[in-house]
Amino acid sequence: MRSFDFDAESVAATAELRARFAPDATWPIEPGSILDEEYVARLGQHDIVYSWGVLHHTGDLWRALAFVAGLVKPGGLLFVSVYNDQGLQSRLWRRVKRSYNLTGRVGRTAIVLLSAGYLWRWQPLLRMIRWFRGGQPPRARGMSVRHDLIDWVGGYPFEVAKPETVFDFLRDRGFELQHLKTCAGGLGCNEYVFRAPPQLT
Repeated sequence: MRSFDFDAESVAATAELRARFAPDATWPIEPGSILDEEYVARLGQHDIVYSWGVLHHTGDLWRALAFVAGLVKPGGLLFVSVYNDQGLQSRLWRRVKRSYNLTGRVGRTAIVLLSAGYLWRWQPLLRMIRWFRGGQPPRARGMSVRHDLIDWVGGYPFEVAKPETVFDFLRDRGFELQHLKTCAGGLGCNEYVFRAPPQLT
């Protein structure tokens, strides 16, 4: 197992996770960028490569995806999730995210509050329908609602892709789609599992 991230706080958080739950594990955790070709070349190839919801924040999604694909051993698996392309709505969210990262504290607070009002406008109705049907509340994420919202609004660079575009990109490199879970055309990520082409003889 090996982990790397461009963000120093993410590296520290992963190291803390290792210290708490796998202190004896041989698990290298280090700073690194998927867009650093020399660094990526030193990583070798692996049976399983997992990049969940980060390549679309690199500023160069397709170059990053190509480098990630190169890390998978022949016959190995690639797990990846990429923001769904919603057309105009995705372009508007890109502007919101860019504005959030360019403004000061007051501006950021206003953007977060306005985004919350837009994103949660249907929540009371959806909760009532779920209660009426006897359903369970949605499973909580690992972060607070506040941090989840800031994570969404502040996530920039922000790139998106249609499922067929990701599929075509990796198919052209010999990968076969094993599993796909879409966000039904909505906001969020489409999730993929691809198998790398077998070793040529």
